[in-house]
Amino acid sequence: MKKINVEDAVGLPLCHDITAMRDGFKGAAFKRGHIIREEDIPILLDLGKKQVFIWEADNGDIHEEDAARRMADMTPVAGAHYTGPSEGKMQLIADKDGMFRVNTDLLERINSIGDITITTIPDHFPVIKGLRLASMRIVPLVTKETQIEEAEALCREEKLIELKSFRQLKVACIVTGSEIYSGRIKDKFEPVVREKMSHYPAEVLGVTICDDDVNMIADAAKAFLAQGADLLLFTGGMSVDPDDVTPSAIRTLGADIVTHGVPSQPGNMTLVAYLGETAILGVPGAAISLPTTIFDVLLPQIFSGDRFTREELIRLGDGGLCLQCSVCHYPVCTFGRY
Repeated sequence: MKKINVEDAVGLPLCHDITAMRDGFKGAAFKRGHIIREEDIPILLDLGKKQVFIWEADNGDIHEEDAARRMADMTPVAGAHYTGPSEGKMQLIADKDGMFRVNTDLLERINSIGDITITTIPDHFPVIKGLRLASMRIVPLVTKETQIEEAEALCREEKLIELKSFRQLKVACIVTGSEIYSGRIKDKFEPVVREKMSHYPAEVLGVTICDDDVNMIADAAKAFLAQGADLLLFTGGMSVDPDDVTPSAIRTLGADIVTHGVPSQPGNMTLVAYLGETAILGVPGAAISLPTTIFDVLLPQIFSGDRFTREELIRLGDGGLCLQCSVCHYPVCTFGRY
């Protein structure tokens, strides 16, 4: 780049966007490639630009906009699109609802190269259409092209960003508890399940209420499995009390228990299991009384098709404590970031 006084730049093209900030506005007052005119000079001076940069081709250098385009090209994402470049940045926008995944190890390696900066929303973030997912740029106006080439090579070996679609799932709910089965207490879990399932492509097969009986609970589950249930939800009887038999019923089915208990509150006693391809969640009673629990954190991953591991669930401890704000803003908060 060549730096020259604005008075001497008339007729020459800018090699970078010039940003203006005034009265709540922040954006490009002049775009890259703009041919400077006489009438632009007082505006540039008002923006504090006594001098501007004019591009001089130099073998091995790459401009910020070209670098940003290259970074976008190296990280294509199905179900999302890039906008820009604007002010040297390319931004990734979701075209659908889904689960956002980012390879955090690869992201760290790319951001360690030198002038490259790629920033994203957190891994495992439930996304709605239109949400901004990532932004990428280099810090200076120009950098060495070798830095971009190094990042491109890394992205040919591993995927950096992915937006996983939510799958259509058949969901069944089994409510347990003698007090509900006998009619002494009205079930409050079914409306919670139906409301939460309304945010996903879910077909609710039904809700069955069972007594605290292992065989009755297991038989209800088998009936839903025969209907092709992809997700079984159990509630009630999930604590460590001797008469809480729901986990025993799940084991009777032959399910592989990943964990009974997660480092997260509310929802400590959550059970996660699989029976073949069918996901199973044992949901503690907190899901009835609180707007957000670990139940809400686990659902997006189940609907996106990612299978939980015990190691992954253990990582819930860091960010697993809900602050129970007076107004819940989940998922735009610290809860469930793992």
